Amino acid sequence: MSDMLLSALPEGPFARLSALLADLPPGKPPISLAVGDPSGPVPGFVNAALEEALASFGNYPAITGTEVWRQAAAGWLNRRFGLKVDAERDVLPLAGTREGLFSALFPFMPLAKAGAKPVVAMPNPFYQCYAAAALAAGAEPLYVPSRKQNGFLPDYAALPDETLERVAAVYICSPSNPEGAVADEHYWRTLFALADRHDFLVLADECYADIWFDHPPLSALTARYAATAGLARLLSFHSLSKRSGLPGIRSGLVTGEPALIGRLRAFRNVAGPTVPGPLLAASAALWSDEAHVEANRAGYQEKMAAAERILGRRMTRPGGGFFLWLDVGNGEDFARRAWAEQGVRLLPGAYMGREIVTGKTRENPGFSYVRVALVSNLSTILTALERLKEIL
Repeated sequence: MSDMLLSALPEGPFARLSALLADLPPGKPPISLAVGDPSGPVPGFVNAALEEALASFGNYPAITGTEVWRQAAAGWLNRRFGLKVDAERDVLPLAGTREGLFSALFPFMPLAKAGAKPVVAMPNPFYQCYAAAALAAGAEPLYVPSRKQNGFLPDYAALPDETLERVAAVYICSPSNPEGAVADEHYWRTLFALADRHDFLVLADECYADIWFDHPPLSALTARYAATAGLARLLSFHSLSKRSGLPGIRSGLVTGEPALIGRLRAFRNVAGPTVPGPLLAASAALWSDEAHVEANRAGYQEKMAAAERILGRRMTRPGGGFFLWLDVGNGEDFARRAWAEQGVRLLPGAYMGREIVTGKTRENPGFSYVRVALVSNLSTILTALERLKEIL
């Protein structure tokens, strides 16, 4: 079984966390800040949309969604990012953004590039589905460190030319998971210049684009469109799990260069999952409404302000998202201590990273960190942060 495509996939972070804490009882009533489960209130209009569309459970849904969904999704993209997305051509629904991020590689992966196995580059630490997609598509995953000194974003421009010539696609998450780093105009321009020069696809995971604290993050869509009046080599992914705080609806979207969307549509017509009609109706209502998004964002801003009051200089406020990326020296040791002494469950940063071997040196860029998810209610967050303050 060692030669299976996914045999090189790292063990899941939450399975590793369960094993790490298995022998330890919690020191206080348990609170989990380990999982980024952004559970929020369900807006009343969602229930109305679901009920109105219940009869569509009796029909196979189209891979392109409904006209109402397409108009709502394209309308949001155009308003939010200053685009001219064609609703009938340029947008596809996803059964959750993770599904789209995984499946998008398959219709674009060459058998070889520059005479060798193609490479898919990704941040390190990274979202596990990036590596799973690369391996399943027959590519070599390349884990590019996201360290404090490079703004917690992968420096793809520092890769050797012979490596870049083999790159078929790169993943980039902004605001990033787990660090909350935001790519600026210089970063996007540099990345797209590399993509044009070396002929690779940019897969922009922008699920956290509507969770920010000072100002909206610059999207890959906005940066690419402003520079070229097009979206060449770009696919951008967005999620109602994060934007609307409704992970259970399993609904997202992808947009990008029309030719790429066309190839992806053809692939999904054969292999991709569809989104049921009632969920498309609820999603259309959510993409069309901003009030619940503003309320969702205000809640995260309140939690982040509370974290700054309690933790002070022990934390750095992220540019977006709902995670704290705390440098604690040794993430595993701190996670065990937080659980054993305070009953707070945290995810060691190393569990989202991959060890890099350079000569005789071995390093995991997430080793010294823990990820703290600020997704519970404010009272629970306050209690957990006060407990952590005692041991930081």
